[in-house]
Amino acid sequence: MIKILLIEDEPGIQETIQITLESEGFLLTIASTGSEGLKMVTAEISIVILDIGLPDLNGFEVLKLIRQKYQIPVIFLTARNFEIDKVLGLEIGADDYIVKPFSPRELLARIRAILRRTQNPVSNEPISNQKIRISLEKKLIYFNGNSLNLSPYEYKTMELFFKWPGRIFTREEIMDNVWTEPEDSFDRAVDTVIKNIRARFKELDPNFDPIETRRGQGYGLKEII
Repeated sequence: MIKILLIEDEPGIQETIQITLESEGFLLTIASTGSEGLKMVTAEISIVILDIGLPDLNGFEVLKLIRQKYQIPVIFLTARNFEIDKVLGLEIGADDYIVKPFSPRELLARIRAILRRTQNPVSNEPISNQKIRISLEKKLIYFNGNSLNLSPYEYKTMELFFKWPGRIFTREEIMDNVWTEPEDSFDRAVDTVIKNIRARFKELDPNFDPIETRRGQGYGLKEII
């Protein structure tokens, strides 16, 4: 059974999420404060749903502490639709975020997308080059046989680059091809996604960087990797 941890202090949201997830067969654990939630984080948790506006620690602080021990996917819940919150969340390792109010269907879609990315096996027909393989069916990317823990936007950006090696995409082109929600599109988000992709590769090989940057133009995948 998939175990999900919800760290949220609003009883109404707790109840809505609990009904939604348990009706779909997920096992939900709930914490009302950041400190309480940190005690409940274990390797058995598949996803953490984390509110930014907690009564003790804020969600950014909680995520930083989680990342010191675990790479569990984290979805931010936020009542604020500010660009700086989205950039900061991406920079410190959030996998996705949802702005309140949100529909249970949207939350389920985000959760299932993350589960497909992190738990499904490799496709039998991946796109590949010497070091990187991409499973288009399973939406997974592998580097030297290791699965990369990419967020949805990071995966989609790499998929775009992989289809056109050597081509440099402007930030606007990346946003047009990758971002699903117009309000999520802003230049700094693209820079943050590129930074995170590089970090994922460097975790496995400090000397490896598949991304080409051209100042004033944009980003792309190097033709020779």
